[in-house]
Amino acid sequence: MKRERACGINAVDALLTHQPERIIQLWSAGSGPRIQALLEKAARHAISIQQAQPAALDRLAEGETHQGIVAEFRVAEPLQEADLDEIVEHAGADALLLLLDQVQDPHNLGACMRSAAAAGAHAVVIPRDRAAGMTPTVRRTAAGAAEIVSLVEVANLARTIQHLRKSGVWCIGLAGEADTSLYSTDLTGPLALVLGGEEHGLRSLTRKRCDALARIPMRGGTESLNVSVASGIALFEATRQRSSR
Repeated sequence: MKRERACGINAVDALLTHQPERIIQLWSAGSGPRIQALLEKAARHAISIQQAQPAALDRLAEGETHQGIVAEFRVAEPLQEADLDEIVEHAGADALLLLLDQVQDPHNLGACMRSAAAAGAHAVVIPRDRAAGMTPTVRRTAAGAAEIVSLVEVANLARTIQHLRKSGVWCIGLAGEADTSLYSTDLTGPLALVLGGEEHGLRSLTRKRCDALARIPMRGGTESLNVSVASGIALFEATRQRSSR
């Protein structure tokens, strides 16, 4: 199984909290209270801990900011279509999904995953081809969110949308030219928010498969938002509406 290293307090804490069984080894060069709390948590899971000099940790982190702690872990395989069915069924009426149509920048994918985790989304769904997948860059940008929210890779996003609709999930695509505002769209109940890639937005077939399209109202002449920013706005609008039910 492939191995990677998680660097920094947030990334290591997320692994220890959500998937400690994947951690192989932990190195520490710090002594502050947050580092000490992580070491105690690792000891409770019987994870091997080694003290290291800062220079050694710099080499292990390969240029990444490590804040005095690095963990080596086994990389989990991305989830597939069948796993998405289980996620939706388990979430029930509260299901909240983020579908990304060919987002290719790993930094954008990582930022979207971070917003999804913060909003309590159950999964981020991406196409298997022509899109950024889980990489060390995505994991670093997600700052621990990669261990919290599930990443699901599907063969055909348009077909997945159609399947989700048949399963009772309302699929809303975000498009700047849509007539309806996101803020006047009902985002309660089982929901998938569908956003397009950096250059062309939603593809034609993806648009057609959605139940409806909505736009984020903007002022000041701005034509579009970065996909990770738009994802955060849409996810937290859904969270706001759900909290006021």
